[in-house]
Amino acid sequence: MNNKKLNKIKGNYGEKIACNFLINSGYNILCRNYRNHFGEIDIIAKYKNEIIFIEVKTRTNNNFGEGIEAIDRYKQKHIINTAKFYIFQRHLESYSIRFDAIQIMKDKTHIKIKHIKQIF
Repeated sequence: MNNKKLNKIKGNYGEKIACNFLINSGYNILCRNYRNHFGEIDIIAKYKNEIIFIEVKTRTNNNFGEGIEAIDRYKQKHIINTAKFYIFQRHLESYSIRFDAIQIMKDKTHIKIKHIKQIF
């Protein structure tokens, strides 16, 4: 199996863990893997009167740094533009919005979840 396929499997696994974590924390999942011509957002959730756009990073080691370090300015710009379009399409302008990240660190025996609110 090639690296691209393995990364997709790992990413889907991490997103599933993140969704379960969010649901158990009282969030309502509105959408997973939302795409438009601006980009893609892993999870869109609602919590109280906020719409939260969540980038999920799954790692099995820190050889390339923490997952959240991969959310650079370029990635942020795409997430923001994608979120603006989502809000516009669904007439959600009255909601507060927030951008979060969830980092999943999985080794052979443990899973660590790190939820960073308002990452940018």
